[in-house]
Amino acid sequence: MRRGEPKSGMRGAWFIGAVLLAAAPAFAQRHISNAKIDTRQAVQSLEREVLAIASRGSAAWVGFRSPIIDGEHQLCCSDFVANGRTCCGTCRLEASGVSMTTRDSQSATTSRVMLEPPSEFLVLARVEAGAVQRIRTFSVDCAVDAGGMPLVWLENVQPDDSVAWLAGLVTNAASMGDQHARVAKPAIAAIALTRAAAADHTLESFVAPEKPEWLRGDTAFWLGSARGDAGARLLARMMSADPSDTVREKVAFALSVSRTPVALTTLLAAARDDRSPRVRGQALFWLAHKAGDQAVAAITHAITNDPETEVKKRAVFALSQLPKDEGVPKLIEVARTNRNPEVRKQAFFWLGQSRDPRAVQFFEEILLTK
Repeated sequence: MRRGEPKSGMRGAWFIGAVLLAAAPAFAQRHISNAKIDTRQAVQSLEREVLAIASRGSAAWVGFRSPIIDGEHQLCCSDFVANGRTCCGTCRLEASGVSMTTRDSQSATTSRVMLEPPSEFLVLARVEAGAVQRIRTFSVDCAVDAGGMPLVWLENVQPDDSVAWLAGLVTNAASMGDQHARVAKPAIAAIALTRAAAADHTLESFVAPEKPEWLRGDTAFWLGSARGDAGARLLARMMSADPSDTVREKVAFALSVSRTPVALTTLLAAARDDRSPRVRGQALFWLAHKAGDQAVAAITHAITNDPETEVKKRAVFALSQLPKDEGVPKLIEVARTNRNPEVRKQAFFWLGQSRDPRAVQFFEEILLTK
């Protein structure tokens, strides 16, 4: 062994470390174009790293990778049209246009084809005048254009550290306005997409009853769309215990986008039992978008048994949102047999809007019997 050469037991680890360091700049350069990239290892907390970069005063972006929660989430931009379809184009950091879908709902392929769902996603923060001005998230298979801006790319950022830093941005953000839209809301999304137990704990803290109403409502959506069974269980607790009707209405929507059985069970219960007529009506509306025998049964139950006429009318509207083969026969039944004149009137209205031949035949029958 030559002097200065690593011992044989350490040679493999030394070689792997050297390769990783050499490859680090390639990651940012491979995924982000038109940027003045400075790649470095994160050697202190993410909060301090970002603060040090922001303290320079001039505008720049800071970026890092984070493990993404299970599921085929796609965070890309839909800013041009190809072959008559909206397609996933280049994401421009200095513009807007990011949308989140699941791969099975995309209308076109992404700019890169990956055989397996990505295990990571990108988090980027725009800093200027000593503070974070914007947060953006992207899938690793998206093409990102930095518009010639400086980009400090941080390697070795730990998921728990990322969640803690993002949580600080959320709690310090305004409840409304540009800062809320550009920092707080995307920071909540980034936390929800992070594959880490700390993310579940942080989101749970965001929906505690003493937290601001905007924070509980904004968090609810991501619990339903990203956090699976854990999120659905937390939404069920919110639907039962949150004191705000406005928040519980948002919980109803969050339950409707969740794919877990627990979410559907909770939504059905809310449509039947929530203390607020407004929330019951909203739950019925979102149930209509789920369709299925259970949804139809809950809607018809509300028309027959809910004590509030306004909820009954919302339930009739929910029938009109069902697939026509399910909704139109039910509307005809309500128009023909319901004892409440306001409910029958609502059923007639939505039958007229349907332009369905069965509705026309029903109207002709009614007119001929008069």
